[in-house]
Amino acid sequence: MTEAIHVRPVVLSDFPAWKPLWDGYNAFYGRHGDTALPLEITKMTWSRFFDAYEPMHALVAESAGELIGLTHFLFHRSTIQLGPSCYLQDLFTAESARGKGVGRRLINEVYRCAQTSGVERVYWHTRETNTTAMQLYDKVAEKQGSVVYRKLL
Repeated sequence: MTEAIHVRPVVLSDFPAWKPLWDGYNAFYGRHGDTALPLEITKMTWSRFFDAYEPMHALVAESAGELIGLTHFLFHRSTIQLGPSCYLQDLFTAESARGKGVGRRLINEVYRCAQTSGVERVYWHTRETNTTAMQLYDKVAEKQGSVVYRKLL
């Protein structure tokens, strides 16, 4: 990739270019075909990025006028510290842009947004099988060794 990578907040007009990245992210995590996210959830997620009362934020990476990556993050309170934490919930790079520094740029911009907001901790989860992304994550953060449990209700 010879074009510069620019990371910025999403704008409403990004939806048509953001959605294929969002769909790619969801497909990577097995949410496609019969298990795809309903469009209702996608629309609600998108609207939350523009609602000042929501703690949810979205950034995109752009190169040569094309969106090539996304990240979504949210701020929340914690029982173990006075200030809020930042949960980096979603991170995805278009296949054609992988290995070009897009993920690192998106993570670093989340760090910058968190610092600007007075947040002292950013964290995220990934699957144990996501070894390619973990090569980057091991360079930009500390692995905590946590195990995530969940129960759908």
